[in-house]
Parts: sequence; C-alpha cells; structure tokens
Amino acid sequence: MTGLMAVDAAADAVRRRALRRMRVVATSLLVLAAVVYVLTHGQGGAWGYVNAGAEASMVGAIADWFAVTALFRHPLGLPIPHTALIPRRKDEIGASLEEFVGENFLAEEVIRDRLRVSEPALRVGLWLAEEANARVFVREASTVVADGLARVRDDHIAAVVTEAIVPRLREEPLATVIGTALAEVLAVQVHHGVVDLFLTELHGWLLEHEQTVTDVVGERAPWWVPPALRDAGAARVHIEIVRWVADILAEPDHRARKAIDSMLAELAEDLQHDPETQARADGFKNRLLDHPQVLTTSISLWDALRRTLVSSLRDPEGAVQERVLSELQLLAGQLVSDDDFRARVDRLIADAATYLVKRYGSEATAVITHTIQRWDGREAARRIELHVGRDLQFIRINGTIVGGLVGVLIHAITQLAG
Repeated sequence: MTGLMAVDAAADAVRRRALRRMRVVATSLLVLAAVVYVLTHGQGGAWGYVNAGAEASMVGAIADWFAVTALFRHPLGLPIPHTALIPRRKDEIGASLEEFVGENFLAEEVIRDRLRVSEPALRVGLWLAEEANARVFVREASTVVADGLARVRDDHIAAVVTEAIVPRLREEPLATVIGTALAEVLAVQVHHGVVDLFLTELHGWLLEHEQTVTDVVGERAPWWVPPALRDAGAARVHIEIVRWVADILAEPDHRARKAIDSMLAELAEDLQHDPETQARADGFKNRLLDHPQVLTTSISLWDALRRTLVSSLRDPEGAVQERVLSELQLLAGQLVSDDDFRARVDRLIADAATYLVKRYGSEATAVITHTIQRWDGREAARRIELHVGRDLQFIRINGTIVGGLVGVLIHAITQLAG
C-alpha cells in the first residue's frame, strides 16, 4: 500500500512503459514541428505554408501539453493558477464522481432496465438445471452453513436465551396467544390425534406394568383390609382401568373424550378472556423462565440440533443435501418452463435490488469519496496518470496535427485576402 492505495507493481510497470512511449511520440512531433519551423523560417511560396503549419503545430502541441500536464502537476514546477488540478481538488473530484455514479449507475430505472434485459431468473434456472452445477451449489452452500453452525458456541446460545429470548417472553403476555392457538387447534380437531396417541401409550403401559399399578393401588387401601382381599381388589382396579382406557380409545364419542374437549375449550376461553386465569398462566410462565434448567435445556437442545444438522450437511449423500438438490432442480425446471413464475421472480429480484440501492446506495457510493479523501494528492495524481496518461497523450498528438492544419488554412486565407 502506498498512500492508502493498492499497488500492482507488475501492472504499473506495463502502464509506465506505455505512457513513456506515448510521451516520446507526442514530444517527437513537437520537436519535428520546431525543426521544420526553423528550417522554413523566412521562406516564401509553398514553404511559407509549411512554415505556418509548423508554427501552428508548435502552438497546439505546447498548449495541449500544458493542458494535460496541468491536470496532474504544475507545468515546469511553476505554481500557475488552475494547475495541478487533481492533487489540489481530489476531494471535490471524489464527491463529483460519487454523485455521478449514484445518479447514472445506481438509479432505480437503470437497475430495473438492466435486470429486465439480463433475465436473472432464466439464467439461474438454466444453470441450476444442470445437475453438476446444482450439486456444486448445494455442496458449497452446505459447507458454508455447516461451518457457520459449528462456530456458534454454547455461550452464544446462552447469551441469546438470557439476554433476548427470556426477557422478551417475560414481557409478552402469552396467555392470550396460547388461548387463541388452543382454540384454533380445537376448531380443526388436531388434538384428537394427540389424545389417541396418549391413550395408546397409556394402554400399552398399563398392560406392561400390571404389578406396578396393583402395588400402587394396594398401598392406598386401608390397613385393616386383609392382604388377599387387597390384592384381589387391586387386580380388579387394574383390569377396570385398562378396560376404561380401551373403551375411550375405541369410541370417538366417548364421554371422557367429550369431557376433555369441554375442559380444553373452557381453558382456551379463560386464557383469552379471564384475568385470573391469565394471571395464573403468566405466573407459571415466569416461574418456568426463572428455573435454571431452562438455560441448560436450551443449550442441550441446540447442541443436539447442531450436531444433527452439521453431520447431515457435511455428508454429500446425506438426506439434507439430497433433499435440497431435489428441490433446487424442481425450482430450476419451473424457472425455465413457467413464464409467469419466472416473471414474478424477476420482479422480486428487481424489487430487492432497488430496495438495497435505495437503502444502502448512498453508503456504497460514499466509499468513493471517503477513499479518495484518504489518498495523498500527489500519489493519487501519479497513479491516475499511470492509468489514463497514455490516452491523454493523444490530445497532444491531435493538438499538434490539428494545429498544423489550422495554421496552413489560416495562412492560405491570409494569402488570398492579400
């Protein structure tokens, strides 16, 4: 880095040689014009035209040399006003360049027109339609996501839970939300499947743990009941419990099911409208959030989820990569074949691009001004000259040639007028 500017030594060497060659060409034309002027000075006839052309060529060459040089430095080292423009006014030039880029390259109409011509959705679809390309994309994306997940430490999760999630849950009155959600569940009868699952598991457990049930029931019997009668009664209770659970499981309209529905409906209503129930729910929520096991459980769940995801993401033949690949290929096919869908995606991309430009465009173009302000003026002028100086030498060459032609024309007009 030189003066906070990136330097490519090899490329600069090539540019420097090209600039030097063009300077030699432009200066050689000036010297040639001067030699011709000296050799033809004071001669008449056709040589007078040559002398006038040479004189005008020198004037044009010197004037354009001055103009080109004045951009980057003081000509001949003299502090002439309005020279060394780039070193002295680089900040204003940077601001103008920022404004120019913002108005002409980051304008909404320009971006939408360019995206409309380039058809990004079709290009993406055609690229992803090739299975090899889709696999490369999935593999690279999976690697990035897996590496990102692996870098998330337990203390990061602890901070998120304690500093963001728990305070937010503590402030949020969840009773109404839970009541509304429960009412929606009851309306579509999703809970029936949960009840069936619970009853099935309970029925199986009761059958497998008969001794446990009879022991618990027997312990609750009065002390004066004879052991034989107590054991028989406990066994009978177990049989009735198993039969009762089986009846509930087999009958969709069982009274117990209706009682569960009624209880849940009443709970949903109270959670939404009863202040006392809402207060109890919020109190339970706060006691739960205060329990230290919440943080431990959250970290444990995250660790389990992370290990599963990372392992699957890093497996090229894993279910996650294969599923993502399948979905990408379906998306690619739709992008290629469905004109309406592709048009919607193009509009979405254009909207996203223009949103980013509106929100961050000024910050992006401000980099131009901030970068140029950090440059050293002389170093900036030297490097800019390396990049554009070769082409600017054509101004000197054109000035020499055009000046000579104008000089011949003026001399001819003078001769005709005389």
